[in-house]
Amino acid sequence: MANRLADAVRAFHMAQATAAASAQRAAEDREKVTEARDRLATAIVEASQGGMRQVDIVRVTGYTRERVRQILRSHGIAPD
Repeated sequence: MANRLADAVRAFHMAQATAAASAQRAAEDREKVTEARDRLATAIVEASQGGMRQVDIVRVTGYTRERVRQILRSHGIAPD
């Protein structure tokens, strides 16, 4: 009986450690997504300033036209 209890305690502690590690990885992954989204927004702005049409930016990024317009407006660029 004591062995079962000790095994259950070990399993519980291992599960807690795994959950904590998973939470840390998830937080790191969310940060990577945020950084990638910011880089994409910068690239969208640069493409627009370089003369690329919004319709072409939409095609390349897969974003909707409205999302591209929102990104550009947030960077002070008037919509087409």
